[in-house]
Amino acid sequence: MTGTAQGLFSFLASKVGDFVREHHSEHFEEDNEHHLRLGFTFSFPVDQKGINKGFLIRWTKGFDIKDAIGQDVCQLLQKEIDKLELPVVVAALVNDTVGTLMARSYTSPGKTRTLLGAIFGTGTNGAYVEKLATIKKMTATTEAQEAYGHYDTSTGEMVVNTEWGSFDNGLQVLPDTPYDRALDANTFNPGIQMFEKRVSGMFLGEILRNAIVALKDSDVGLFVGDGVVINENPNLHRPWTIDTSFLSLVEADQSQGFATSRELMETELGVSGASEEDAEAVRIIARAVGRRSARLSAVPLAAICIKTVLAEERALAAASVPERLSKLSLGGDQQHDVDERPFGTVVYDAIHSVVARVKARVAARAAPVVDEVDDKASKMIDIGVDGSVVEYYPGFEKYLREALKEVDTHGEGELESRISIGVAKDGSGVGAALIALVASL
Repeated sequence: MTGTAQGLFSFLASKVGDFVREHHSEHFEEDNEHHLRLGFTFSFPVDQKGINKGFLIRWTKGFDIKDAIGQDVCQLLQKEIDKLELPVVVAALVNDTVGTLMARSYTSPGKTRTLLGAIFGTGTNGAYVEKLATIKKMTATTEAQEAYGHYDTSTGEMVVNTEWGSFDNGLQVLPDTPYDRALDANTFNPGIQMFEKRVSGMFLGEILRNAIVALKDSDVGLFVGDGVVINENPNLHRPWTIDTSFLSLVEADQSQGFATSRELMETELGVSGASEEDAEAVRIIARAVGRRSARLSAVPLAAICIKTVLAEERALAAASVPERLSKLSLGGDQQHDVDERPFGTVVYDAIHSVVARVKARVAARAAPVVDEVDDKASKMIDIGVDGSVVEYYPGFEKYLREALKEVDTHGEGELESRISIGVAKDGSGVGAALIALVASL
């Protein structure tokens, strides 16, 4: 994580070689033009210039290999693969969020198309399907058009990797605590990835540790009871020693007197003899950290749904209003322009309008139930997720959905009930393989 580019990519190439020799040894006997196509999941910000060309902008998630910044990561990997004379070509560069979107799109049930792929694991990020017409940066100026070159416009859409881990680095709206600030100061990239540092699995344990240390050193009475012993050089005072799994186990602890949590505090924190009250206090803090992570995770999901699906529905509804208003039934079958209605026809019109609504309701009740089901299914918004936090943290989706229910959609109905969330297991890897397949066609 802190070595050289050559060291990292030669290691990756060697693992590719191990896999190919074990599972595809026959390819070494074929002609040199017959290569296996590799989908390369690289979950860091890149300036992607092609399906298999992308230049590293910066590292995240604790990586700090300086000589790789600004280089084409596909070329770095291909160079090391070629050194080993492996029959492999890097066919596609894929962010893990794009891979998750692809994997969920491939496996999602029903007819609803997947809108979004999101990662809630070591880091957090999301990718979604956007209409090309709304991506102004690619066509705003002549310079932009030259920079982005020609791109495929046949579908009218593009997958956008949001890099939402860097949302609000200026902390204009994100919650902030002394524990967050202590964590940020002890990272290699202070002031960057501020959203990710409040959400993802890499950081939750450290937030909890900072909070416990602060409370232990205060006058609230944590770990001060008779028989409590804090071991010499405990993990409690070592940054980055608490894993997110610790929070998960404490959150899920249903043992008598929180025995499991107390045992964990001894083995993981170096605190022996903790009381039941100590364990309950740690559990409350851990739950607050995990619940905040889940609620913040709902924010980008809701924002993308509002910006895409709800905005499109609103635009379609608005477009049909002038057509509906331009004609009005004023008795019988006669149609009149709204502005030319005689005043004396208003009451008559109202009667016919009520009759029409009653008939519509009767017809709706008589409609087959399957139509209602199909209509509901067509309005669902499918989201694929992957990552250890969303998959294993107790109650994560429950907390996330609680937050979605509170989102203000400006009168367009509750959003949460329309969202279908499905885990795309190993979405980044499966998605990369699918994209490599598509790239080969």
